[in-house]
Amino acid sequence: MFRSILIVLSLCGLLSQNLVAAETVNGETVKQVEWEALMPPNFTLDDLMDTSELDTLDDLDPRAADLMDQMQAALRSAPVVPEMADQMIKIPGFVVPVQGDGKNVTEFFLVPYFGACIHVPPPPSNQIIYVRFEPGTKVENLYDAIWVTGKLMLETTTNQLASSGYSMDAFVIEPYEDLPEEEAQN
Repeated sequence: MFRSILIVLSLCGLLSQNLVAAETVNGETVKQVEWEALMPPNFTLDDLMDTSELDTLDDLDPRAADLMDQMQAALRSAPVVPEMADQMIKIPGFVVPVQGDGKNVTEFFLVPYFGACIHVPPPPSNQIIYVRFEPGTKVENLYDAIWVTGKLMLETTTNQLASSGYSMDAFVIEPYEDLPEEEAQN
């Protein structure tokens, strides 16, 4: 009997440790997502085009430039996940500033890794989110990852840096911190 009570109490303790209050923004439940959720199932960069010929061409060969142009066009039109539209999400990433006043960035590309959009070619468009945050946010160091919470939309935005397949009106921007292990498992 005593052993049964201890088992029940320990199970209750484990369950209460793993319960995480659902975060809400503007009355909507926030879904924390990883970047892979923004790609259709079984999508790979190999699906965009066969780049094996690039390995056989000299950098100065005009066919290499043509293939690079084709690859960049394919990256700009990578397929999105329609089910992600209009969801309130929280996602980590890095800022690539697009618009601001020198003190605050009000529009930026959110990308999954540092240096994306700065190096050619940028990630596929389904791995870039164009974020609008009207109050603006200070970006002191582009090396620092952030969490962005907002309403995700299927919208293509293109400028000289990159093309995004998604956009977001952000409500919360905060420094990135790893979740405690028990929260990450939920």
